[in-house]
Amino acid sequence: MSDLEIPIGKRTVAYRFFEMVPAIISYGSILLLIILSIVSPFAAAAYLLAIIITALVKAVGIAYHTTTGRDHLEKAQNVDWHERLKQLENPKASLQSLSETSRDFHYMQHLDNLRHISDDTTVFPSPSQIYNAVIIATYNESYDILRPTIDSLLDTTYDKDHLIVVIAYEERGGDAIRNTVHRLEKEFKGKFKAFLTVEHPSDLPNEVRGKGGNITFAGFFLKQWLRDNTIEYSDVIVTTLDADNRTHSTYFDYLTYEYIVHPDRKHLSYQPVCLFTNNIWDVPAPMRVVATGNSFWNIISSMRPHTLRNFASHSQSMDALVEMDFWSTRTIVEDGHQYWRSYFHFKGKYSVVPILVPIYQDAVLSSSYKKTLIAQFIQLRRWAYGASDVPYVATRIFSRRREVPLGAGLARLVRLIDGHVTLASIAVLIAVGGWVPLFVNGQAAHSIAAHQLPEVISTIQRFAMIGLLITIFFSFKLLPPRPERYKRRRNVWMVLQWFLMPFTAVIYSSLSAFTSQTALLLGRYFDKFDVTEKATIKSKVKK
Repeated sequence: MSDLEIPIGKRTVAYRFFEMVPAIISYGSILLLIILSIVSPFAAAAYLLAIIITALVKAVGIAYHTTTGRDHLEKAQNVDWHERLKQLENPKASLQSLSETSRDFHYMQHLDNLRHISDDTTVFPSPSQIYNAVIIATYNESYDILRPTIDSLLDTTYDKDHLIVVIAYEERGGDAIRNTVHRLEKEFKGKFKAFLTVEHPSDLPNEVRGKGGNITFAGFFLKQWLRDNTIEYSDVIVTTLDADNRTHSTYFDYLTYEYIVHPDRKHLSYQPVCLFTNNIWDVPAPMRVVATGNSFWNIISSMRPHTLRNFASHSQSMDALVEMDFWSTRTIVEDGHQYWRSYFHFKGKYSVVPILVPIYQDAVLSSSYKKTLIAQFIQLRRWAYGASDVPYVATRIFSRRREVPLGAGLARLVRLIDGHVTLASIAVLIAVGGWVPLFVNGQAAHSIAAHQLPEVISTIQRFAMIGLLITIFFSFKLLPPRPERYKRRRNVWMVLQWFLMPFTAVIYSSLSAFTSQTALLLGRYFDKFDVTEKATIKSKVKK
């Protein structure tokens, strides 16, 4: 197996250079505007307009994918995946009993799957031989957070006799989390195929303090348990969940269905749509805007399988994980990084299958307003540290020992860099870029292009409001029912909150991305997973 790990300690010159690339380009895009404003206000105006028009085109695409993605999400949730999975058990008999007069694309695809399985039962396993293992990672979350997550597993339509639950908790969490886990073990023992608990020791060598080490330790524990129980690795799908995740009731039926009908299942991972809506009515307005934006981005990503990456909760075959020694223990963004580990391990023959039903997660909520604002920034900063994958990918592509196709690998690298640079710089350029030529160059006031630039940008922004209206409309469609503790006027604030979008885009998205990229630029690596504090209304009342 090729070396899949992130280097520890001193980096090579090439690795160090590519660590700096995201920050160089992000800062450079803003510095270039300032330089052009000094040298040629017209050139500065042309540069900024090109960026804004590009952003507007992307916004149109985002609006389209949001609309279609929401439609696909609704349709997938209405499918009886449990029944479709049962039909794979005896595909020939199922084909004879099903009508072929429907024009529904997904239904006809199901019929095609039944035909393929009927033709070659050696390639496609039956549902009865597949098991789903769920690793729930927790550090110090309360019983009130963890209990609903396990309840959601119990409420699934999937056969619980084929569901293996693994609670992976940290020794660093102390007696509080240990007692919580033991309490849950007593309550749920015997309700699944197995209910296992694994304590991850603190301060293991060559590990950052993060989720990756925890779930990897649990993965090795699960590996031994499967061996002891004579269950084949290839018959097990592993899903990782955070402590606050609630699975859609059909998730495991849908996941198992997709796992069976794809012959190349070992080279695939499966990505549900993560929606941050569990406590969306309870969190402060800025957090609602951020959470809703992140939810929409996950819906959009599900519509673009060629760019889809692992994020938060995801699933992968146990035999693939065993080959790769599970997840990285050297990064605080093990979810997105798992895509690149898998991509290079399988020499480019790897992709992500969208599972178009939700995994519901919490928006950021701490014990006070101020702590919540800070916790949100820390969470986004951690996500933005995915820029640390740039050198990992680049040094493997620009290598004499390259094992992936150059063109495909280079296209992925460009998209990776573009995503992180866009996250950092675009909001800043759009928000204040139009005024830069006028502020840094006194002669710019005499330039028609520079003088009219703020007005032109304002006009383009008004067109962009159409996309915002679409976002507001669909945000209400995503909301869970309003809790009885809130009155109807809460709905008004759910609309007015969107006036905070410029603030959240610059202060949270851009600043968090610049913070992470600057850390990489200076070689000040994030070596500790800052756990996002998760509070509930119940736990806040107790305090």
